Amino acid sequence: MNRRNFIASGALLGAGVMASPIQSFSFTPQKSWTVGEIMDTFIAQVPNGPFAQTVDTIKVGSRETVVTGVVTTMFTTMEIIHKAIELKANLIIPHEPTFFSGQDETDYLQEDPVFRAKYDLMEKHGITLWRNHDYVHRMQDDGVRVGVVGDLGWDEYYTPGSRILTIPKTDLRGLINHIKAKLGVPAMRYVGDLNQTCSKVLLLPGAVGGRLQITQIMEHRPDVLVCGESNEWETPEYVRAANEIGMKLSMIEIGHSASEEGGSEFVKNWLNQNMPELPVYHIPSGNSLQVF
Repeated sequence: MNRRNFIASGALLGAGVMASPIQSFSFTPQKSWTVGEIMDTFIAQVPNGPFAQTVDTIKVGSRETVVTGVVTTMFTTMEIIHKAIELKANLIIPHEPTFFSGQDETDYLQEDPVFRAKYDLMEKHGITLWRNHDYVHRMQDDGVRVGVVGDLGWDEYYTPGSRILTIPKTDLRGLINHIKAKLGVPAMRYVGDLNQTCSKVLLLPGAVGGRLQITQIMEHRPDVLVCGESNEWETPEYVRAANEIGMKLSMIEIGHSASEEGGSEFVKNWLNQNMPELPVYHIPSGNSLQVF
């Protein structure tokens, strides 16, 4: 080693930068990820992906955006956008629509101040928004259901791929209180007898539709259906009629947002495992409907 190299090495050692000459050649730059690379990596793990028809498209921004941080959530509220800006996260991955309809149609909203406020704020700060609904639901095991089961503390009762869980016996009142506590929901709607014994649970987060809810009840004969929401004239009326003819059947409506929030947390955990270099934050968006 000549004098110049010796002095340089000594300076680095004094600054605490280098412990040995070998380490000076061992630095590996962290990988940067574009939005498109994150999307493609996730979709590659979904059977039969990518889908020809899906709502899981970029609503704001570009596939080419180099990601500085990610926020996962259920709904992209104005509050969520502001938090993403504060966190210097330029990718938001919501589960549900951002622009007030299932397909995020915006043609009729272009001059609307509510739409413009949300869209323009994201565009101004270089935020890309990619909805992940269909793909997370259709992973090898539904990522939303896996996340919700974990939030409810029911992992040990869960059989991968199954909508049925056999939990320790409780009454309907106790089950409602358990879900309220675990998911942070102040109130829920239900149909049935609060004293009914419940053990066999049919878990259908979100809004899968009355026909699927009812056909699953017919197939599995659970003690209780736990779901996100349902049209009042569909499953709630079916369960009420079942009680009127003497069947022991109950129904709990958690609310759509709370019933699937675990799915957005699942996406956050997936990102942590697959892109550990990225700062990722899960921020619950809460329910727009309040209880008075």
